[in-house]
Amino acid sequence: MQTNQEIRGNTLKAYLYLLKHGPSELREVQRGLDLSSPSLASYHLGKLVEAGYVGQDEGGKYYAVKEASTKVLEGYSKVGPAVVPQLFFFSLLFTILAAFFSVEAFYGERFTIYLIIVCIAMVAVFWYETLILWRKLTA
Repeated sequence: MQTNQEIRGNTLKAYLYLLKHGPSELREVQRGLDLSSPSLASYHLGKLVEAGYVGQDEGGKYYAVKEASTKVLEGYSKVGPAVVPQLFFFSLLFTILAAFFSVEAFYGERFTIYLIIVCIAMVAVFWYETLILWRKLTA
């Protein structure tokens, strides 16, 4: 069992589908992910089985191995049914702070331009890292 593979794109979506919907047959995964053929679903599920993230029971249903979910979802948080990059929350926080300090700097004299520059730089870095993780879901 090889568990050090990084999964992304449709393979990651297949894993997330199994986490959300529980044990599922091949065609259920294919339809749920809107894949063009069962062989494509089989390919992605096969990669997950090979990596040890998914198992297959005697009835042919695939299921997510719960112990693997923390490794697979490293860098992500589940918010209800959605999976979002953990840095999304920091990006959102610093965006709000940067907007607040920008408004304060224009209407008050206590805040300097340096504070705005630092905030904008932090927001840019956080959003960049967030987008990298988000692309992993869609790649």
